[in-house]
Amino acid sequence: MSDIDDFPDAKGTDALDAYSRVVSSVARSTTPHVASVRLARGGGSAVVYADDGYLLTNAHVVGGSRHGTATFSDGTETDFDVVGADPLSDLAVLRVRGGEAPTAARFGDADDLVVGQLVVAVGSPLGFSGSVTAGVVSALGRAIPIQQGRAARVIEDVIQTDAALNPGNSGGALADASGRVIGINTAVAGIGLGLAVPVNSTTRRIIDTLLVEGRVRRAYLGIVGVPAPLPDDMAARTGQSSGLRVVEVIGGGPAHRAGIRPGDLVLTVAREPVSDAQGIQRQLFAEVIGTRLPVTVLRNGAMVDVFAVPTELVG
Repeated sequence: MSDIDDFPDAKGTDALDAYSRVVSSVARSTTPHVASVRLARGGGSAVVYADDGYLLTNAHVVGGSRHGTATFSDGTETDFDVVGADPLSDLAVLRVRGGEAPTAARFGDADDLVVGQLVVAVGSPLGFSGSVTAGVVSALGRAIPIQQGRAARVIEDVIQTDAALNPGNSGGALADASGRVIGINTAVAGIGLGLAVPVNSTTRRIIDTLLVEGRVRRAYLGIVGVPAPLPDDMAARTGQSSGLRVVEVIGGGPAHRAGIRPGDLVLTVAREPVSDAQGIQRQLFAEVIGTRLPVTVLRNGAMVDVFAVPTELVG
């Protein structure tokens, strides 16, 4: 038996040291690419997305502002303009004036995440650089309802983590153990959870559209759901193992008018299988606004087809 086996506490110490080294390494590599941003009505954090001075943050951090100031961890301060924002994904793109910003952070793909994986949240709250918290991925594919003034919104497909978000961390980076940014932190829910908008193929499409057009025309259904397995007999019949369980329907929204109810298990949208919130989000771009969108749900053991007419998300 080795010496370390004689001292169980030593194993635990080594594991904690390894954990600390990973977290500190991610913090060290990510912090220089995260800025504190100040706007007319508040602020938060932002992450450098491209080497020519583009930054990512939350749409709710930007609000209605068009300009602001970014401060990086080395003390560099520069003005920026808001290129565009998308409330449904809670993403916004900024561009610093004159391109004076650090190089872009390394970005990964949130679709590769698994529950239980180590993640590190890095932000720059209240102008203090390098606020770091660590935790694990608690859940994937969440959808969260928010209220902005009189408008009800649903932010789709968020990452849930137990990494605490400090005030002002909204818009900061959620990174994996290799230091790749796989999410943009959002504290908009205000419910004590660590939540982040994933960086994946769907959100990259949104970001690219914001970069080119300054806005994303988005269709809106108005449901909140969580992934849920299909009953065995229905899974065998459809060849689909899971769907999206509706936990809330926004009153007066397209889903409500179509007759979708809490408890329904959404199987398909536009005849495409749905297993999580992202499956719905992929169908909700400009081309379906005002069209009759077929939605198949499992209700009381029976498959029910409804037609929802998505409206355009405004504001």
